Amino acid sequence: MKRIVSLVAVAFGLQASAQSNINEILAAGLNDAERFTTDYLAPASEGFMYSLSSGWYNTADAKPLGGFEVSIIGNMANYKNKDDKKAFELNTADYENLKFSDGSTSKLVSSALGDIEGVNVYIEDENGLLRQDIELPTGLASESINFVPSAFIQASVGLIKGTELKARFLPKVSTYEYKIGMYGVGIQHEFTKHLPADKILPVAISAVIGYTHLDGSYDFTNSSIVDGEDQKLEVDVNTWVFQAVVSTKLPIINFYGGLGYLSGSSTTDVLGTYRVQSGPFQQTYVDPFSIKRKASGMTANLGAKLKLGFFRLHADYAIAEFNTLSVGMNFGFR
Repeated sequence: MKRIVSLVAVAFGLQASAQSNINEILAAGLNDAERFTTDYLAPASEGFMYSLSSGWYNTADAKPLGGFEVSIIGNMANYKNKDDKKAFELNTADYENLKFSDGSTSKLVSSALGDIEGVNVYIEDENGLLRQDIELPTGLASESINFVPSAFIQASVGLIKGTELKARFLPKVSTYEYKIGMYGVGIQHEFTKHLPADKILPVAISAVIGYTHLDGSYDFTNSSIVDGEDQKLEVDVNTWVFQAVVSTKLPIINFYGGLGYLSGSSTTDVLGTYRVQSGPFQQTYVDPFSIKRKASGMTANLGAKLKLGFFRLHADYAIAEFNTLSVGMNFGFR
């Protein structure tokens, strides 16, 4: 359980720790800080939604009444070859006070997933007498991290004919810096269970709907980048997936695949008191802004499941805006 919590904490930190590195942008004023933070965090928020929403099924063959399975599942949404997720174009014409130190008016800068380093901007007053230089933050790829992880426990139980209820969760945990918890519910219905030849058909066809919710907070008051109190990030993530699934029905090893649609949203609230005491725009901000992000798109996956009595293993790979690897260790009956 501790390893699962640590893995999800890493994913949550994609957004949380990033904010503690960009508080200095508040010196450019509230509007500039909000615009930069929105663009900087957007790819990480999107990747997190794809990671959280994976792993809902490992077969299309719904469990019979009373059949159950308990799984430990880990997901990795990969962005290694997605340069458009690692950087965004910062055009100073869109900002009120930020300017590039080298005189550029527009260039690519790192997102929270990127690896562009050494980009410097500055802020100065109207008369050019008071100036502050800032180095823009880089992202996770600079630490050789090229995926967004998630992990949780998931349970499935068979109900009436062809219907299976699913639940996933990560117990609410907290440390000195962060609090995080996750839960989700899903339902799977196998249409082939209603056919007269169900027992002899070599394949099963199902539909799956799954909802996942994650909420957490990250306290970075002690980062000492900007003076203030109760400085923290609160993140709320919700995802829905709708998928059609087909799988083989063999005794030991089976193959499955699915095609579906993801819809998700995240809200990141920057809370607390921030006293900017350097640069030309020295002000105090309270609960400065909130960032909202949505993601949606098609997803398709292929996988395999190995059954060895009570013990099972599965793995699949999904093709989507963020390609995602999902692996699981399962224990169950039927």
